[in-house]
Amino acid sequence: MHIDPATGLLREARFVPSPNYDERPGETPVDLLVIHNISLPPGEFGGPYIEQLFTNCIHPEDHPFFRDIHTLQVSSHLLIRRDGEVIQFVPFHKRAWHAGESTFQGRVRCNDFAIGIELEGTDTVPFTDIQYQKLHEITCSLRKAYPAIVKEHIVGHSDIAPQRKTDPGPAFDWQRYFAGLE
Repeated sequence: MHIDPATGLLREARFVPSPNYDERPGETPVDLLVIHNISLPPGEFGGPYIEQLFTNCIHPEDHPFFRDIHTLQVSSHLLIRRDGEVIQFVPFHKRAWHAGESTFQGRVRCNDFAIGIELEGTDTVPFTDIQYQKLHEITCSLRKAYPAIVKEHIVGHSDIAPQRKTDPGPAFDWQRYFAGLE
């Protein structure tokens, strides 16, 4: 996998631009990788709804759950679908709106210095082999492009927002993911 330093895009990803991003503050270095999970509607996989959420196009009448989230303005840098498709919503050098109110090692506003990757899934359903493979390849590429992302700076959403979030959840196999990332 290759990250174009000029555009901040992963060449192997399909780019679906989200309006939900802005500039990172000043010379803030990117040194945190946050792993998330998402499924829309909750517990259901496939379909257009994650892309619609991240591009502000989700329709509240499509599912009762969407009535509560259709006005959210959120995004992530990447989504890895269950079949291994990789979709990029925000260039890596821009600030995606994925972490919300968050803290890492005493620093607040993790979006300022983090890259967010969503895995299509839930806290309790095992992720697919291809998702782990793609996540591993992407992580290796990100660590080359952003050397400050050391292993100790790869966390789950639950680690930076423990009062609000549980993802990627107990179904995510951290040992499997970290294997070979030394």
